[in-house]
Amino acid sequence: MIKNNFLRGFEADEPRISGFFKLQKIRTKKKFISNQKSKVIVILGQTATGKSSLAVKIAEKFNGEIISADSRQVYKYLDIGTGKITKKEMRSVPHHLLDVVHPKDKFTVTQFKKLAEEKIEEILKRGKTPIICGGTGFYIDAIMKGIVFPEVPPNKKLRKILEKKTTQELFKILKKLDSRRAKNIDAKNKVRLIRAIEIAKALGKVPYLKETKSKYKFIKIGLYLPSEKLKKKIEKRVKKMFQDGLLKEIKKLKKLGVSDKKLREFGFEYHKPTPEKVITETIKYAKRQMTWFKRPARMIHSGGDKEIKWFDASPKDNLFWRASKTIKNDF
Repeated sequence: MIKNNFLRGFEADEPRISGFFKLQKIRTKKKFISNQKSKVIVILGQTATGKSSLAVKIAEKFNGEIISADSRQVYKYLDIGTGKITKKEMRSVPHHLLDVVHPKDKFTVTQFKKLAEEKIEEILKRGKTPIICGGTGFYIDAIMKGIVFPEVPPNKKLRKILEKKTTQELFKILKKLDSRRAKNIDAKNKVRLIRAIEIAKALGKVPYLKETKSKYKFIKIGLYLPSEKLKKKIEKRVKKMFQDGLLKEIKKLKKLGVSDKKLREFGFEYHKPTPEKVITETIKYAKRQMTWFKRPARMIHSGGDKEIKWFDASPKDNLFWRASKTIKNDF
């Protein structure tokens, strides 16, 4: 009974509380409420699992606005190859950090973190729920873990030399400079490899990225598909990409002055793509995404995040119901 009364704020003794203590109780209650962390929903997981569609439904139910966490959808004109959500699919739900920069320009995770944090605050001030949605694990970690990145300016001379090398050659260089960082980097990501080498050469090694305690409470929903279902979904998606005009999109980018080097950086969809190649590489990419999100806790940006509630995205009829029930329980 005592425990029960304590949890309820001693409501059972209400008639015997003096005016002064009633005031103190109200003030304490207000203070308690104001100290609660603001909720941010995160929808992450593999490519082709329906994250964007689920995010829209969740936004409609929980009065939300969506912040994209995709390292390529941030670029203008990269629509078909990145599977960017259309205006029709948005269903009037506000979306942020899509089409932010020109494809000729650089965009870093540090820039993303700054813009995303600004958007979270803007959305909260409007009395709405921020929903982070995407499959770029590094971007999502930057927000959830409050990562502080090393301030090392770009070394253009070094980059020119490194850009001529293959990912395998870059990985070997990084391994010699910093074997620890080489263990947990995406060995297929040329941009990240070059940046890691650049930092290692400037500082002697890539420092452990500092994490700061977040002022938000993140409610994390992860989507995946069993391998055979994922393969079929990817095959269907890639077929539609080519039907919708992926090759025309690449031609348009070239007319805008986007170099072949930059197109290679944007990924396999934008560098001499064929349906077979894109399907194979997308399946590999989906596996790397799950490796990132479920990587062992001992590794940096511990992706073995036990707070992520994982859902098989196969049964579309009740995915929304299951995910929204989980979110509601944490609100």
